[in-house]
Amino acid sequence: MTQVEARDSRGTEGSPDPESGTRRARVRRAVGALSRPGPWKRGRLLATPAALLGLLMLLHAHITDRGGLGSLVESMLPWFGVFVPVLLAGALWRRSASAVVALLLPVVVWLSLFGGLLVDKSHAGGDLTLVSHNVGAGNTDPAATARDLTASGADLLALEEITSQARGVYEQELAKTFPHHTVLGTVGLWSKLPLSDTRAVDIQQDVGPLGDAKSDDQKLPYNRALRTTVATDEGPLAVYVAHLGSVRVMPRNGFWTDSRDRNATALAKALATERNERVVLLGDLNGTMDDRAFAGITAQLHSVQDEAGNGFGFSWPAKFPVARIDQILVRGVEPESSWVLPATGSDHLPVAAGISW
Repeated sequence: MTQVEARDSRGTEGSPDPESGTRRARVRRAVGALSRPGPWKRGRLLATPAALLGLLMLLHAHITDRGGLGSLVESMLPWFGVFVPVLLAGALWRRSASAVVALLLPVVVWLSLFGGLLVDKSHAGGDLTLVSHNVGAGNTDPAATARDLTASGADLLALEEITSQARGVYEQELAKTFPHHTVLGTVGLWSKLPLSDTRAVDIQQDVGPLGDAKSDDQKLPYNRALRTTVATDEGPLAVYVAHLGSVRVMPRNGFWTDSRDRNATALAKALATERNERVVLLGDLNGTMDDRAFAGITAQLHSVQDEAGNGFGFSWPAKFPVARIDQILVRGVEPESSWVLPATGSDHLPVAAGISW
């Protein structure tokens, strides 16, 4: 009897057919590849915030300032760049071409706004060294702060937030280095060069919104801005020292900038009447120069940090600076350098600049 050898469809004696298995694997891979989204379809959830980030930075001037929203965005504008590497990491992890391309917009916009600050534009030398410092009303060691500022090599030293209790300490500690000085209210200027024509500048300083107990238009009982003339070998130099109103986050009012904004407008008007071609503004302006509130000032004066600094020059808060709200602005002189000094007993860092004629 002839025995018929049974064959499995997969191969001889039931063994797997290599060619058939390979074909099935190829089919499965092809089906899987077709069912998976391509690199342009993956990561759409990442591409959307990337595009929105770029538009936010590009169109920041059009954001409403109701509740201080526009001012807040512009004050923190440089920090929006930290979202770029986060989104880029997500795009690479998802292998999303669309998200990577979408990130080009915020990268280009950020670099156009702040790329220049990544380059050291400072130059050695200068005819005058300027220093400005909000010494802090809560400073427990004003004598040490004065000694630190004396060691800075400043020719002109502007102080803001001088309390009546600390004024005598600063005057005593700084007298040897700076033979000339003037203090009006809570701001003062110490100088190695003679001063004249000193007067208060009315910047319409208002009391901040302390609940409902105070009116916004109630005047503070002390001056917060002054103007004086410094006699130099090259002629007179008009110097303004100012401490603008505080900025606060209020439960009912949001990011409250009303007092600061009114001060900035009044200061801009005072600067517009200045006849001296050479002008310096030193002070705590409680805002960055990207903030629209300072358009009237930046149209007349230029930031030394922007033109001759190295980096962003953040000055506040002293323990972890996130914004430059202490400013040195000039016109009619040549910015040479700008830098931030080491911390003192204040919650602000001192800022310094070198200028030449």
